[in-house]
Formats: sequence, structure tokens, C-alpha cells
Amino acid sequence: MALNLDDMKLAVEAVSGGENTVLFDDQGYPSIMVPINKLMNSDIIAGGSSIVHPGFQVNSVEKDVMYFSKFQNIVMNERAYSLPLRDPKASINFDTSLTYCRNKGKGWSLTPFSLWAAVALWTRKNGTMPHGNNNYGQDSAYSYEKGTPATRGSDTRPNRCLTGSGPKTWYHDHTKNGIADLNGNVWEWNAGLRTNGGEINIIPYANAMDPDVSLGASSTAWKAIAEDGSLVEPGTSGTLKYDNGSYALVKTLTASEAASKSGSFAAMAKETGLTVPELAKALILYPDEPNGDYGGDYHWWNTDGERMAICGGGWSYTGRAGVFGVYLTNSRSDAIDGLGFRAAYCPL
Repeated sequence: MALNLDDMKLAVEAVSGGENTVLFDDQGYPSIMVPINKLMNSDIIAGGSSIVHPGFQVNSVEKDVMYFSKFQNIVMNERAYSLPLRDPKASINFDTSLTYCRNKGKGWSLTPFSLWAAVALWTRKNGTMPHGNNNYGQDSAYSYEKGTPATRGSDTRPNRCLTGSGPKTWYHDHTKNGIADLNGNVWEWNAGLRTNGGEINIIPYANAMDPDVSLGASSTAWKAIAEDGSLVEPGTSGTLKYDNGSYALVKTLTASEAASKSGSFAAMAKETGLTVPELAKALILYPDEPNGDYGGDYHWWNTDGERMAICGGGWSYTGRAGVFGVYLTNSRSDAIDGLGFRAAYCPL
């Protein structure tokens, strides 16, 4: 019997109470998606203002809803798909991940970092920061929580798990209607955040969803962030940077040579006298509540050249992995077995 895809959509929406849906790409194939309704900074940031979070703005147009892949993606016909109980695609570089998302048609792209940040902040605000496969098939803090192994290492321990195979605490809202596997399993390429020589660059807001916006290394769409939160050209004096002499957000690097740094997100320092703009907190570039509880999740960075953002953590990162885990040490050409991606969608 042929699968009726319209019936699949209706069934998913009915079973989830409308909290999940099925969207079809240019070839008519389905992905299971989680609608994320528009959030204001004040909804999810301590002391945030009543402005729309940047994850819900595309080309200065506010979006009432954005659609997040429920599952880490697989690839068929050079297109990305969000489906349950699959081995997520890995060993894929940034540009290929972006291409496989945009190949699906207008409105589809690689998950923008701004939207990931909004979801991360929402989970903390609601007390549902997700657990996950961050310790060889299980959660490091809750070893009884396990997923179904998809691959194993040479020591036979589980590596990747099948998408969505963990318990409900492995979902962003601690229900099976949420977004799965944001903590561990495989790191995920995100669109719209990089460091370049330590300077933080963004594709503003969620503009990475626009298929006409280039995310190339030399794209003029990349912007730096000034101390007052305004967006300026990369290389402008006094922009926000991650330091190569200390684990801190700064305006001026303190060491003359490139270096790698890492530490818990909660413990990130800042340059003396620096006023951290709200945009940096909305994009989880700096904690909105320093020394607060962010699950022990880490930030990593390297100040040598261009480094693209990957998020969430892998199967061996234990308590450092999580929805606030951001790794800015990979080049866009890197393709390793612990690195995957997922697509997002918004109406354009």
C-alpha cells in the first residue's frame, strides 16, 4: 500500500496535539518539524527588553513561527530530512550541510544559530534543558537514560544513537513532542555565527534563512558586533571578540598569537569595563546570568582564522555537552564522524 503523505501529516499533528507537523520539500518528501512560536528577549533573557528575539527576524521581517527539525538530519537525494530512528548524517562539512538544506526549496536552510540560541534560552527558562547521548550512548549525569545505538567504536561502546531514540528528557521540552538530541549524539553545524581572528561575526538575526544571502568566507553579509549592540563591518575597532589570552569576551585581544580557549559558559569572564550588549546575551555569546546554572555546558574557541559554529556536543563530551555548548574551533571544510546538522524552515 502506498504511503499517503497527507495522512502522515494529519496523524503527526493529531498525535502531538499540533506541537509537531510535517513539511514537504520541493520533491514532495516529508520532514517532521517542531513549530517554535515567536519569542521576545524579555521572555527568555534575564532583564531582556520587549523586542523580538533575533531568531525570529529574517531580512527585517518578524516571523510568527519558525520550524526546527525535530531530529538530527539524514540525507537522501542531496536533501536533508528530519525523521525518527535513523542514523544521523555525519562526516559532512559546513558548505555541504548548507547546500543539502537549501536544496529542499525556498524557505529551507541550515538551522540559524540565532534560532538555536532562542531554543537554548527557552529550555533554561522553562527548566527543561535536555539530557542526551553525551557519554557513549547514555547521559553522563543520568546513566540509566540511554538511546538505541546506531554505530559503535572500536571498543564496542555506542557512538551515535538513532535519532529520537532516547527518553523524553532528551527532548527540549522534556516531552516526546519536543526537539530531540540537542545535547550530544553529534555536533551540529549552525548557520550565521563564526569567529575570524577571534572577532565574533554574525549573519544578522536569522537572515541565513534567505537563499540569496551568501554564507561564504568572503561574504559581505557577515557583520561584527559593537559594544552598544550595533552591527558594523568586520575589522572595525572595538568590536566583540573572544580572547586568545584568557577565557573572556573582550574588545581587545590580550595575546599576540592565536590560541585556543575553553571553559564553562557560566564562568565566562569579560573585559574590565565592557558593557555586554543585549544582542550578545540573546545569541548566547555571553551568559545573561553570569555564574548561573547552564548545566556545565562549555564554550570553546580558536582565534586562528575563520572558525564556524557547531553546537550541542558529541557522544563523548559528557557534562560539557548541552544546548549551551558552542564550539568555535572548526574550519568550514572539516568533516568528522561526530559532526552532523539539521535544517530549519520559515515562510519567505
